[in-house]
Amino acid sequence: MAGIISSKSEIKRIPLYIQGLDENIEGGVPEGHIVLVSGSAGTMKSSITFNILFNEALKGKVGVYCSLEQSYDSIIQQMVNMNFDMSRVNLVIIKDLAELRTAINKMKSVGNGGLVIVDIGCIRKEIRDVKIADNRSWLNVIKNVVKKIKEEVDCKLFCLDSLSALYVLSRFENPRIELFYLFEFLRDLEITSFLISECQPQSDKYSEFEIEEFLSDGIIHLRLTPFRRNVVREISVVKMRATACNNDIFSLEYKHNKFQALYGGQNPLL
Repeated sequence: MAGIISSKSEIKRIPLYIQGLDENIEGGVPEGHIVLVSGSAGTMKSSITFNILFNEALKGKVGVYCSLEQSYDSIIQQMVNMNFDMSRVNLVIIKDLAELRTAINKMKSVGNGGLVIVDIGCIRKEIRDVKIADNRSWLNVIKNVVKKIKEEVDCKLFCLDSLSALYVLSRFENPRIELFYLFEFLRDLEITSFLISECQPQSDKYSEFEIEEFLSDGIIHLRLTPFRRNVVREISVVKMRATACNNDIFSLEYKHNKFQALYGGQNPLL
């Protein structure tokens, strides 16, 4: 259990690796926070989150990217197309639960951080003949995989892509209670978590049940805004506990192999 801090300087942070935005949130997300990354389709939610885990892996940390719908090869292809050099990180793919022990041993043997992609869609296909007691068992599968990796190689970061897919996969009978225990599970692991949440364009909701917005420590909102004949990607930090943050709306760009947040969101600079 993490100790109680006595000064602000003791708060350790994970950068978002978005130039122009990290400077406006005191350097990044406090370690151990659970952050909603919310936005409609095409806002680069997955890319931004993957970018965080990738850069932290370069620093020697272990991160787990759990994808419920997009396949691991599609994810890698997408990131390579954005000029990510995947050879720079210790990349481990888990597409079969039987590979979990092998993957953990590989991470241990390298010992300098890495990025684990857990392809739940592929795992579901592999065990489609196995009878699952109920849909919530898939949530337990995810929790058990993350917990095992945390215990064995001290995983520091976790991304779930996405909450919306999880709700389809594991129908919650009582979302308020079940989400509370999911968030508490992640807090008990003391792992910095990014939960991708899909929302409709122009919606004032950042999540499906809204309780996620209260349970989370931070909310990063991405959206697409029409401007003349173009569409501008925008990003804002709606909330971030233990952080003095700038809540302005920034234009988001990916140029020269890095994300940049520029002033001029909502009404872009001419």
